[in-house]
Amino acid sequence: MMGALLDHQVIKSIGASGQISLGKEHAGRQVLVEMPEPGVWVIRTATVIPDNEQWMHTPDLKKDLSTALIWAQNTPAKATNLSKLKMAKANGTKRKA
Repeated sequence: MMGALLDHQVIKSIGASGQISLGKEHAGRQVLVEMPEPGVWVIRTATVIPDNEQWMHTPDLKKDLSTALIWAQNTPAKATNLSKLKMAKANGTKRKA
């Protein structure tokens, strides 16, 4: 459940440069500014995902990551025998998971 809806109004003035301050506690945040009608602005905080990172937020990748995390939580770590690993690589064999 989301937190209680805040009905909080504050009067702000738009400065000569066209800026309005929302307070230092919001400094550096990215926001979406929507104008549903003239004179009405809706400002919402947002997280922007760069184009070259969009692939990390696909349903298939999220499913694969969840599966990998579950496997990692249920599979105890064990030491790797580097000699066997080198031999397997040299012979082209795959090691067991």
